Amino acid sequence: MKRAPSEAAGAWPLIGHFNLLQGSQPPHIALGNLADKYGPIFTVKLGVHRILIVSNSEMAKECLKTNDKAFATRPKALAMDILGYNYTMLGFSPYGPYWRRIRNIITLEHWIANNGNSQKLLVEMKGWFSDITLNVILKIVVNRRYVDYVSHREEKSSDEWRDSLRIFLELSGMFVVSDALPLLRWMDLGGVEKSMKKTAKNIDHALEKWLEEHKQKKASGTVKGDEDFMDLMLSLLDDVKELSNRSADTINKATCLTLILGASDTTSLR
Repeated sequence: MKRAPSEAAGAWPLIGHFNLLQGSQPPHIALGNLADKYGPIFTVKLGVHRILIVSNSEMAKECLKTNDKAFATRPKALAMDILGYNYTMLGFSPYGPYWRRIRNIITLEHWIANNGNSQKLLVEMKGWFSDITLNVILKIVVNRRYVDYVSHREEKSSDEWRDSLRIFLELSGMFVVSDALPLLRWMDLGGVEKSMKKTAKNIDHALEKWLEEHKQKKASGTVKGDEDFMDLMLSLLDDVKELSNRSADTINKATCLTLILGASDTTSLR
């Protein structure tokens, strides 16, 4: 019978070991001190979640390489639900058939294989990827340039969508109390959930508009030139029921947003 890693002492009711991480020391120092006492692998509780702490390279290799599938799924979080189209974005979705299928779709090899001008794309992507800008990735994904998009928006400031992407990145990396203590979600401490919903709405507004334009072009047969990624997704998602119970539109928008955020350098969104 395998023995579970020991749990650090000092947990409080409801909040767990948060009290040990709220002192003057940075969290990694506090956890390092606990590792000196409990060994290279132990657990702590953060609210309702039990966290495995590993501070040994051999143990880390076991977790992240040898048994990586067991650790591939993240705990549920508010940002993944609201900002990530209810866990539809690749980086937020749990490991499984859907995750593997979407990963295959957005890998460069699969994209190239389904593009008529594959050799050109291969050369350009290699040259761009290290310092790719928001303009370029929008051109690739939805055949739009950011400057073209903002010039046609009369009701909002030109920087709002760019700011929404920046805020998305900030909110997705923020600690949210209700992730550890779900019973407190109704309080929306700090107004984080309200901000997430506003940001998600702003981003989805643009994605929905682009998706409808792509659908209209496909229906009318007026698609000209090379297909962009959103066109490719429209073709691949005809039989979406094989992937999950998510709608094809949601998968398309979430996957395109994954590429836009992943390829845009954070500094370019400031």
